Order: sequence, then C-alpha cells, then structure tokens
Amino acid sequence: MFSSLPFGFLFIFTMIFGTLFSISSSHWLGIWAGLEINLIGFLPILVYQKSMSESESAVKYFIIQALGSSLLLFGSLSSFSLLFSWENVSETEFSLVSLLIISSGLIMKMGMFPFHYWLPSVMAGLPWISCMLLATWQKVAPILLINSLFELNLMYYFMFTICVFASGSSIVGGVGGMNQTQVRAILAYSSIGHLGWMMFALCQSVWAMKMYFMVYILVSLCIFMNLWYMNLSIMKNLNMLTKFSISMSSSLMIMLLSLGGLPPLLGFISKWIVIVSSMNNIFWSFLILLILGSVMSLFYYLSLYFCVFLGSSKKLYLNNVFSEKLNFFMMFGVFLNLAGGILLIFLTFLMEI
Repeated sequence: MFSSLPFGFLFIFTMIFGTLFSISSSHWLGIWAGLEINLIGFLPILVYQKSMSESESAVKYFIIQALGSSLLLFGSLSSFSLLFSWENVSETEFSLVSLLIISSGLIMKMGMFPFHYWLPSVMAGLPWISCMLLATWQKVAPILLINSLFELNLMYYFMFTICVFASGSSIVGGVGGMNQTQVRAILAYSSIGHLGWMMFALCQSVWAMKMYFMVYILVSLCIFMNLWYMNLSIMKNLNMLTKFSISMSSSLMIMLLSLGGLPPLLGFISKWIVIVSSMNNIFWSFLILLILGSVMSLFYYLSLYFCVFLGSSKKLYLNNVFSEKLNFFMMFGVFLNLAGGILLIFLTFLMEI
C-alpha cells in the first residue's frame, strides 16, 4: 500500500486536511485553497507504484482538477466583480452565469455528467486503494460545496439544472456500464450513476443525500477492499471470477448487486429513501430517468451474474488458499449488505405500524 512509502501518512493527512479546510471555509479563496491542498495530497497516492498507467491517470486527473479549479475561480471572480466580496453566504446575490460556472467546476471535479468522460479512463489505470479514494473521499468536498450553493438565490433554475445533470448521470452510468467488461470501468460508470442519485437527493433533502452517500461509501469500501485483498490486479474483467471458488464469486457478486440497488440489499435502501423523499417535490418526474439508469445498471450486473454462474459453471473450482484468507472480508461484506438491507426494511415497516 501507499502507506509503506516515505511520507505516505503525510499525503493522506494532507488530502483529508484539504477536504476539511475546503468544506469549513466560507470564503471562495479558502475553498479553492482547500481543494488544491487536497489535490497536492492525492496526486502522490495515485503514482505510488510508478507504473506507466498510474502516471497517465495522474496526469489526466491533474489536468481535469486544474480546469475545475479555474472554473471555480472564474465564477467566484465574476461574483466578486458584482459585490466586491469573496464570501460564500446566503445573502450573496449571484448571477445565474457565475452560479453555473462555479457548479460546473465542482461537477467537473466529481466526474458527473456532462463532465464525466475522464473518470473511467483515470480509474482504469489506478490500483484498488486509489480507486476507492477517488470514488468515495474525493467526492465529499464538491458535493457539500454544491449544497452550500442551494442556499443562494436563483433556487428554481439551479435545482432544475442539477436535476437534468443528475438524470444524465444515471443514464450515462447505465449505458456506459453495459458496454464494459473491465472491473474498474464498470465501477467508474457505477460511480457516475450514483452521483446522479446523490445530486438529485440533494435537491430534495440534505438528509437523504447524506444517507445515500453513507450507504454508497459502505458498499464501495466492501467491494474495493475485497478486490484489493484478493490481489486481482491481473484480473482484467469479471469473467475471471470463474478462477475462484463459488462462495467467493457469489459473495463478490452480491456486493456488486447491492451497489446496483437490488432489493432487499443495502444499496436498495438508499434509493428507496431518495424516492420516498422526492415524491412530493415538483421535480419528481426526473425519477423516471434515474430509475431507468439503475435498471440498466442492474441489467449488466445480473447478466454478468448469470454468465459467471450458469455459462461457466464447469470451469469453477475451489481455491482453498484464497477461501481461507478472504473468509473474514467476504463474510463481513455479505453480512453488511444482506443484514443491513433486511434490517432497515424491517425497521421501516415497524415505524409505519
């Protein structure tokens, strides 16, 4: 891991400090500085193995983040020219153009539609731990900063734009994943689709967005940690799961189906919360596109499931060494996704009674 490198923990601390500094600042220059500190700490983590694919992904990531930061500064400068203030407070009178420029910079940093093209290619060349950080922690600051923009004026137009972007992200995540067999590319498109759900939840309720984000982080941690511990760097596509035991392949597929939102797994609960919280909102019609994208995601996960366990059943064989080592990780991930989803559904029915 990257922690074995000199100053590895310093890079991790710098990345975390940059995110916390950015989301706790009410000043646009402070927000920009925190995002740059986060980038400085994250880039050395991307290239800790010094391979060509990691270097290529790090360069792409740096260019995209620099472009997103430039849009953020340009939008804040346009608001400064109107008010002579850098403050990000609810009384600030933003123009619609500057608001869209700032939100475009933050959306580009996350990898959300329509600025999503860089995310699959960047994740394709990274190791599992870097992919996990890119899919989870690096989205914290942009999402919370976009949440702060909802407190400004021009609420209706901004919410409508975010809902359009969220619907596009869900559709892109579904369509893009159907044409992929590489594990990292599938998880990247899944991340794009989940970003659409999180941003749509943000338009309805901050609580729903936080619940969805927490569930997404839990499921993603289970998947990435299992893939890292299985040492599947040589695995280019998920069809190579046939080289492992049936229990290991089944456990990983259950976690992937939970990420896709199949009931009664844990990933379905977060989507259920968003659907329930948005039914009384004026933008509820966007749910049709979001659900359509999730159905497409479930389609290629289930197709992969049947391909692995039905079409290639004769090739499966037991691998006792891996089964012993991965027993705790696999059982924890399966228990979290199965028991967590069933328990939350049961508690919801009890509350209704």
